[in-house]
Amino acid sequence: MRETSFIKQNKEKWKEFEQDLNKENSDPDKLNDLFIQITDDLSYSRTFYPNRSVRVYLNNIAQQVFFSIYKNRKTQLGRLSYFWTHELPYMVWEARREFRLAFWVFVIAFAIGMLSCAMDDEFINVVLGDSYVEMTIENIESGDPMAVYKQKGELGMSLGITINNLWVAFQTFALGVFFALGTLFYLIKNAVMVGAFQFFFYEQGVFLESFLTIWIHGTLEISAIVIAAAAGITMGKGLAFPGTLTRLQSFQISARRGVKIMLGIVPIFIIAGFLEGYLTRQTETPDIIRALFIFTCLSFVILYFWWLPNKRGREGLLIPPRDARLPADDTQVIDFNRIKSSGEVFSDIFIFYKKNIGSIGGIALACSFLYCAMVFTFAEAEPSEMITFPQNMFGTMSVLDKFFINEFAPFLFFINSFLFTCLTFVSFTFLVKNVEEKEVEFLEEEEEEMTSQRVNLRHVLNFLKIGVVVLLMNLALLTKSWYTVLILVPILFPVMVLWMYIMCKENIGLISGLGRTVYLLGGAFGKLLNTYLLTLAIGVSFFLITDTSLIWIYIQLVSMNLALEQESMDQFTVISLTFIAMTVLYLIYPLIINGIGILYHSLLEIKEAPTLKRRIQNIGNTKVIQGMVREG
Repeated sequence: MRETSFIKQNKEKWKEFEQDLNKENSDPDKLNDLFIQITDDLSYSRTFYPNRSVRVYLNNIAQQVFFSIYKNRKTQLGRLSYFWTHELPYMVWEARREFRLAFWVFVIAFAIGMLSCAMDDEFINVVLGDSYVEMTIENIESGDPMAVYKQKGELGMSLGITINNLWVAFQTFALGVFFALGTLFYLIKNAVMVGAFQFFFYEQGVFLESFLTIWIHGTLEISAIVIAAAAGITMGKGLAFPGTLTRLQSFQISARRGVKIMLGIVPIFIIAGFLEGYLTRQTETPDIIRALFIFTCLSFVILYFWWLPNKRGREGLLIPPRDARLPADDTQVIDFNRIKSSGEVFSDIFIFYKKNIGSIGGIALACSFLYCAMVFTFAEAEPSEMITFPQNMFGTMSVLDKFFINEFAPFLFFINSFLFTCLTFVSFTFLVKNVEEKEVEFLEEEEEEMTSQRVNLRHVLNFLKIGVVVLLMNLALLTKSWYTVLILVPILFPVMVLWMYIMCKENIGLISGLGRTVYLLGGAFGKLLNTYLLTLAIGVSFFLITDTSLIWIYIQLVSMNLALEQESMDQFTVISLTFIAMTVLYLIYPLIINGIGILYHSLLEIKEAPTLKRRIQNIGNTKVIQGMVREG
């Protein structure tokens, strides 16, 4: 085609493009299409008119489009600012009914705690325990009713209180998985305790001193507990009332919203822990200063979690996050070829899990059966001696370590290493197969398929490589030191899972895989940690099923239909509970590791952009009809 013909054919389109670029509120999707078409024309002009002015002209337009698309790209700091100024207020506005419910349930339960303490002198002992009540009375008689806040050092007390408060808030939120009923129960329990606690000091005649001391940190701490309850109710509401979505899709949305609200109160708990460790003990501070500080904390909570979301919501200034909603259909597919947010990765996990739940569930049951068969057959003690399940909330969670390290079963290390290697290998094999099916459209037609022999060899090598990494993780747990667990579980575990997936997906060795892991995580560790914590929160929520009375009701129903002696019944109970707990654990584990596997593809697009490169290479290779068939 002659240059004059090429210009004449496309000049109206280019003119329209330039007009769109000069608009203040250009459509980003249209700009994206524009960029593709301009680069297509630019590629053509570079081939046939390399030294002509049309190439320079098109190159200039392409640069303008590029800058228009990416000039407002958010930095990490920008994303953080956006979360606090837009995303979290939007989530609070969306969950305003849940916030109101959590607030009024707390107020009513708080009043019940005060009333119960007023009507029954022994109620405070039941709620707080005899030793705490006696200690507090002794402190009051000695003239320092708030001495309990001065018993430990500032730093140690702050860290301990922060961790404890975060755990309480997490339990309050996680129990929302039981259709929000668990969250309401835990909120009522804590509110009754707080009400009784406050009334106890009123009865002892030190109400003002206790109020000005306790609520220095309590204003933020209790507010955060109520917000955590609202997050739990938000999550449970998605299960209880799915609306037009499937129950799973509704839960994906509600759980993501709940987790984001929970992330928003983590800094509040850290600040509250600091206040309790450093400022609450300053009881000699003038009352007016302490009262003003409490008022300031309360004002912050009201302004940020009530006034701001309501004001912006009523004015229509809150914009839903890009991944705030899911389509109400059953044909969702995972796109592995673009950069995704943690929320989008979180949604993809459930899509993948839903498609493979039959296979994953069967493998989990098989692994749990093998675990129980091997452990209880070759252990050096009876099952009831190896593990004692407390019949209370979080009883199974409290003995979780016994499933991995038990003095009566020294071979547990090898059993767990083997079973978790199998589970990891199968999970990643499913995921890699799913990815490769999506990548077929990008493969060259002449590329030959691997022979079955090479595939089998690849699987064997991947199994061995995964086994090595799993052994390293289990060896770290054998140290039984708190700092090893503290570093391994929240930091090293997701990195090692990513390492295993990279070796399986890219078919590379241990050292090369570790190098690739470090490379892909450069500047993106926060995305990995966000994905891991999201899936871990949901996983722990599901594991709490093993700590509910429903499990014990099931055991009792079975025992009523079995003519067993008490000793045999005890063994049966331990074996049954272990089988249930390990099955749930084996179901949760693939959820977490596949989330990290899905995230890998997003990290790959960030670092190397393979999909974008393939598309750029295809520019000009296909014939596109733009008014008339392009020549060449």
